[in-house]
Amino acid sequence: MDFFSRIRRMISGQERVVGAIDILAPVSGKIVDLEQVPDAVFADKIVGDGIAIQPEGRYLVAPISGKIGKMFDTHHAFSIESPQGVELFVHFGIGTIELRGNGFTGLVNSGDTVEAGQPIIEFDLDYLKQQQLCLLTPVVVANMEDFKGINKYSGRVKANKDVIFSINTQAK
Repeated sequence: MDFFSRIRRMISGQERVVGAIDILAPVSGKIVDLEQVPDAVFADKIVGDGIAIQPEGRYLVAPISGKIGKMFDTHHAFSIESPQGVELFVHFGIGTIELRGNGFTGLVNSGDTVEAGQPIIEFDLDYLKQQQLCLLTPVVVANMEDFKGINKYSGRVKANKDVIFSINTQAK
């Protein structure tokens, strides 16, 4: 994603934001270090850097305004790209793909333009807890190499109200 996203931004004339871009909580709950997610793809930051949230509530919302890059058919995960070029990946739980969409309802489609805070996925938390899966929800910057750094926050967060991390946009 990183090489092609850079080329796409260069062709479109998209300008970089100077300073930091705040990313809002896509779900209410408690922030957990990404390294605690029991999946090496996330814990070892293979997909990107960020945090995870122990979810509460019933909606995953857009953590930033932008375009939905991919809404998975099973509605357990989505990617979004902001006008500033931030590519985020939000993945509800670990092993949730095995549920084949049970417990999830997608509310948008790939290619849709959304606003920060707009509901993207509705989930049935009681049903998902009964499946005895890890529900930690990683939120990662998939193109972290395009940015200087990330400032992660901790504690309890409310969806669309609290910042979970800020991305330093100064070029590397």
